[in-house]
Amino acid sequence: MMKKKGLDSGESEGLRIGNKISELRQKRHYTVEDLAAKTDLPKSLVAEIESGEVSPPIATLIKLAKALNVGMAYFFDEVEKPQHISVTRAGERIVVKRRPHHHEGEVDYIYESLEMNKPDKHMEPFLVEFKPMARNDMIFMSHRGEEFLYLLEGTLEFRTDDRVEVLNPGDAIYFESEINHSFRALEQTARAVVVVWSET
Repeated sequence: MMKKKGLDSGESEGLRIGNKISELRQKRHYTVEDLAAKTDLPKSLVAEIESGEVSPPIATLIKLAKALNVGMAYFFDEVEKPQHISVTRAGERIVVKRRPHHHEGEVDYIYESLEMNKPDKHMEPFLVEFKPMARNDMIFMSHRGEEFLYLLEGTLEFRTDDRVEVLNPGDAIYFESEINHSFRALEQTARAVVVVWSET
């Protein structure tokens, strides 16, 4: 049985992603300030991501990919050739985890990319594990595009500035991700398949 790649094996995945962002930024002749401006992220956060101090959440990674003109697959795998059919085996998936010491803006869930090989895809599928947390600890995100979530297990709360929905296994939600939004598991860990479409 193949072991999934992640922070517990080999190089820190957060550091690997940060290195790729830094290399690509320099290749594009962008400064950290340029990339921060293009993504509307704080300069300090971009620097922390590049150094591997912060593991970027999905919404942040999507913004960085768009600003650097690459697909999300660029950060997870070395394959960059066009493909009409792509198969990602269970043991090939990379797990991105939150670090033990939380940084502002850092990922507050564990996620795995379910598609590792196709660089020019329009949808980004993930398996996401949400941890229980207090409402005040929820981190709200927004980015251009749309999201779909199908809950596999646990109970999950979806919250926007003016709406709250509680999801149970088998429930699904589709929403415009420009809306300020956040999720949290209630009582125990929740797992879901999430598909993100990022507007070009």
